[in-house]
Amino acid sequence: MKIFVKHFAGCLAQLYFYVAFCTAEVYLLAAMAYDRYVAVSKPLLYELIVSPVLCTRLVAGCFLVGLLSAAAHTGAALRLSFCGPLLIDHFYCDGPPLFLVASTDTRLNEALVFVLAGFNIVATNLLILGSYACAAVAVGRMGPGAGRRKACSTCAAHLAALGIFYVSLAFNYMQPSSAHSLSSKKVASVFSTIVVPLVNPVLYSLRNQEVNNALSSFIRRTMY
Repeated sequence: MKIFVKHFAGCLAQLYFYVAFCTAEVYLLAAMAYDRYVAVSKPLLYELIVSPVLCTRLVAGCFLVGLLSAAAHTGAALRLSFCGPLLIDHFYCDGPPLFLVASTDTRLNEALVFVLAGFNIVATNLLILGSYACAAVAVGRMGPGAGRRKACSTCAAHLAALGIFYVSLAFNYMQPSSAHSLSSKKVASVFSTIVVPLVNPVLYSLRNQEVNNALSSFIRRTMY
């Protein structure tokens, strides 16, 4: 699918908000990994450590990083020029599809994507891996039984959300440029922008016993 962009300002606005929310989500997932670590390793001190003030600061910090990153990418995109109307071979105005139709040198933009996106991915992955490594050590010290199962179930939804999010990002941005990869990138972009936000509430609500009971009842009614 190709989109015809009449107004460059609207395309830049779409790029800005996409980068802002995508970057914020990466950092929110890292903050949630720290939350899961505290819940598993220090359950008695959880409410004291993960206080409402800390949660507010973490969320504000995640969105601040997202807004600053989006401002850098959008500012760099302002220096690009295009010959004629924009016809982008994508579902929305993302960086790489926009660079393909630019008539000026895009090496600065590509370098900025590499540096900022690389830093955000590496930094958040280190936080996630560190948090889950510490949580795994805490789980390993527990005796087999309900405590270990409860700790694992506490992390299961977040791990599933991490897997879905990063797999969709990998399909979207880590494939070589070819006709086949362009088609798969479009599918991955729809998956990451539509399917993942719809699936996340389901994943996190499955830990709720009332939701589990309602889901089990629905499946039994459907099957029988």
